[in-house]
Amino acid sequence: MAHLSPPDSGRSVSVLGDYLTLYYVQNWNSAMGLLTNPVLLGVLIVIALVVLISFYWRLFRTGPLVYKVLFGLILGGAAGNILDRFIRGGYVVDFIYFRLPQIGFKFYIFNIADAAISVGVALLFILLLFSDSRRSKEHTDTVQSASTSGKLS
Repeated sequence: MAHLSPPDSGRSVSVLGDYLTLYYVQNWNSAMGLLTNPVLLGVLIVIALVVLISFYWRLFRTGPLVYKVLFGLILGGAAGNILDRFIRGGYVVDFIYFRLPQIGFKFYIFNIADAAISVGVALLFILLLFSDSRRSKEHTDTVQSASTSGKLS
């Protein structure tokens, strides 16, 4: 879990005071330093990519643009991390450290690809959450109007 906090030794570059600092960290694990078994990590990456690519391929032909963009962020981030891992012999370079010292918030050290994946997944989740609730409300409104007009008994 050393990946979750800045290294004790080594240079850092402060970008925005105490809020944003750049470090050089070799991450041999998965996102946020969670998965330490390289074989399992490789298998999970391949499975995730196959699933994401199949969803993206289907959306590419028929889905709305917003879904295409969000899956593009996720796939682009995944491809960036895989390429980084391949070029560097098994690790990715993480370098962005964000914190809010006033409230004691510290985020894990990450890279641009991690940010693309995280933003894509978060926005996709929010979009699906609100589109499902909107569809549910539309269905409820339709049923209520049909029952008040006498179409349902």
